Amino acid sequence: MRAMEAYTEEIDDLDAAAEALLEQTEDFVLAKNSMAILFAEEDTDYRALYTRLARYWDFPVMGCTSMAMLSGRKGYCRSGVSVLLLTADDCEFSVGTTGELDRGTYREQIAQLYHELAAQHTSEIKLGLSYLGFDVKEQELSGGNLLAALDDAVDGLPIYGGAASDNLSFTGYRVFYNEREIKNGVVLALISGNVSPRFVRINSVDHTASFSYEMTKTAGSVVLRLGNDTFVDALKKENMRVDQEDMMAAYMLSPFVVTVDHGNGDKVQAARILAKLDLETGAGIFQGAMPEGATLGIGLLTREDVCRSVETAFTQMLRELSQPGDEHSVLLCTSCGARYLALMNAPASEAETYKGRLPEGLSLVGFYAYGECCPVQGTKTDKEYNMFHNFTFTILAL
Repeated sequence: MRAMEAYTEEIDDLDAAAEALLEQTEDFVLAKNSMAILFAEEDTDYRALYTRLARYWDFPVMGCTSMAMLSGRKGYCRSGVSVLLLTADDCEFSVGTTGELDRGTYREQIAQLYHELAAQHTSEIKLGLSYLGFDVKEQELSGGNLLAALDDAVDGLPIYGGAASDNLSFTGYRVFYNEREIKNGVVLALISGNVSPRFVRINSVDHTASFSYEMTKTAGSVVLRLGNDTFVDALKKENMRVDQEDMMAAYMLSPFVVTVDHGNGDKVQAARILAKLDLETGAGIFQGAMPEGATLGIGLLTREDVCRSVETAFTQMLRELSQPGDEHSVLLCTSCGARYLALMNAPASEAETYKGRLPEGLSLVGFYAYGECCPVQGTKTDKEYNMFHNFTFTILAL
């Protein structure tokens, strides 16, 4: 597989934006099969831009909005449009999207999308790339719900991607597939053939508080009881803030950490954002699955932790890529929006970590998400589990 990245800061003059992206990629020779991944700031008129690009690109385009982007060439990109082209003679790509999802039918729609795309392949499917759109505040469907439904459908296939973000308005997020824009839905690409995906996932949380409870009663992404107490009462005991329902901002830099025991000796850990409190029932509503019986702790996120975790992630991935074996031409990165906020007045810190370190011919494109999708390896076995994360930095090598 070969890859090519392009970027433009222009979003107001879409003719100029399309021209810039096409000019940067005009010498890139396409193979038999191709696709593109596109990230754009929320103010971008994506449909109008796609119409211009589609005059020259006859392959599928998928992606989402993002509060900021990462580029191998430019580094940190606060605004604009970023594109990654993938092409190969020995890989097959199939791309599609659900419609607008609701709680009653989302599992069926996601399963149907997967099976329709899988039927287009003539060889073993190795990877799913997915971008999710969901209302962060309403919690009708969380990122954990959507990924869990996708995980059930794909039967062990690794899924990488993340949740569309915006400039913290929580209203401008969208996911893209060709001319379509979806608010609450899933775009999915399946890749088969000669591809050997490698993953690195680094949790940003190096420091944890003494807070630790068993989740004794949960429902999806809702925590009803911690031990013998309601979720809200447990927070009160720990002198933690419970004075309002909307808790996104209050706990943005205080991630909750879930440790899940899979019963076969494997334990996996994921961080979670507390989105809302239900002050009537005492429940806490999160941005991912909260399994009953799992342990819930709380971490502390700092700028130093964020920078250190990126350094660790790239050191680990570049070490793996330097070993003999499969060749990789592209890195896809997904970083949590909370990490971006933790960087405060130094938003380019993550990009500075990898600039100058990437091998010749290796492209890099990434975005800041409202949640990250990346497989996690169990603590005892080599089995990988698809999980929805917050507060992480993840890398996929293709």
